[in-house]
Amino acid sequence: MQLGMIGLGRMGGNIVRRLMKHGHSTVVYDKDPKAVAALAAEGAAGAAGAGSLQDFVSRLERPRSVWVMLPAGRITEATIDELTKLMQAGDVIIDGGNSFWQDDVRRGKALREHGIHYVDVGTSGGVWGIERGYCMMIGGDKAVIDRLDPIFASLAPGPGDIPRTAGREGRDARIEQGYIHAGPIGAGHFVKMIHNGIEYGLMQAYAEGFDILRNANIEALPAEHRFDFDIADIAEVWRRGSVISSWLLDLTASALAKNPTLESYSGFVEDSGEGRWTVNAAVDEAVPAEVLTAALFARFRSRKDHTFAEKVLSAMRDGFGGHKEPQQGPGPVQQNAPDTVKPKA
Repeated sequence: MQLGMIGLGRMGGNIVRRLMKHGHSTVVYDKDPKAVAALAAEGAAGAAGAGSLQDFVSRLERPRSVWVMLPAGRITEATIDELTKLMQAGDVIIDGGNSFWQDDVRRGKALREHGIHYVDVGTSGGVWGIERGYCMMIGGDKAVIDRLDPIFASLAPGPGDIPRTAGREGRDARIEQGYIHAGPIGAGHFVKMIHNGIEYGLMQAYAEGFDILRNANIEALPAEHRFDFDIADIAEVWRRGSVISSWLLDLTASALAKNPTLESYSGFVEDSGEGRWTVNAAVDEAVPAEVLTAALFARFRSRKDHTFAEKVLSAMRDGFGGHKEPQQGPGPVQQNAPDTVKPKA
C-alpha cells in the first residue's frame, strides 16, 4: 500500500522505514530538504522524496493517504489547511502527532465538506518504534480505518511474547496486535491524551521513589537508619519479576547503569501538552485526578529547582522519545504547551 508522510523527525522517519521494511511504498516530504534526501536514499523499497507539498501530493496515487507527523499546534494546522487545497474527495489525511482531540473534531467536520476523510492516530512507541512497533489509538470512520488497515497492521508491534488475556475470545483481534479503532474522529487522540497523562503519573512515581532511595543515607537520619543503596542495582532487580516492572523502568535501569548519578541531566522536565489537556478533561468531567495533576505540576516546578527525581524523569524521556533537555531554561512564553487551535466563535 502507498502512504505519503509529512514530517521526518524522530518518529515520522522511522514510521516510513518500518513501512518500507514491510513492503509498502512511500512518498516523503519535510521542510528540511536534507531529511528528505537522506530518507529517499534509503528508499530501495519504495521511498520517493518530494520537494514541495504540491510535488508531494502529485506523486500519490488516488485515493491518496497522507500521514502528517508534525508538532501539535499551528504547524500541523497550517499543513492540513494547505493539503485541503491540494487533495480531492476520497483522499485521507491522517494526523499521527499529539494534536488536541477537539481540534480533530473540528478538522474532520471541515474536511468532510470537501469530501476528504480525516483520521486521528495517537501513536506511542517513541524512537524505538521502528523495531518494537507502534501502539496506535485510532479515531475515524470505520470504512476508512478498514481501508488503511494494512498500514496500521505493519506499524503495530504484534502480539509478541505478551500472554493472552483470558476472556478476550471473540473480541477485535487488532487489539492484541497493538492498535485499536477507538471511535469516531477525535477518539484516537483523546485516548492517547489520557495515555500520556497516565505516563506522567507513572514516571513521577518512579522518579520520587528513586529519589527517596538515593537520600536514604543523609546525615539528618540516625546512623543506624541510614542505607547506602546502589540505585542502579535496585532498578535492575525490580525489572525481574517485580509487580512494578515496565518499559519505563527498563529505560530507567539502562540510564542508571550508564550514569548512576545522572549527572548529565539537569532535571529540567518539559511537558508536551497532553498532561495539561488530561487535567482539563478531568475538570470537565468532574473526575478527581490527584496523581496526574500532581505529576503535571511537578514538571512545572522542575523548571525552577532540580532534584534527583527530575533527573530520573529526564533520563526516561530521553530513553523512550529522544527528548533532549534544553540548553537553558525557556522563558515564560516558551514554557507554554503546544498551541491548541480553538474553534472560531
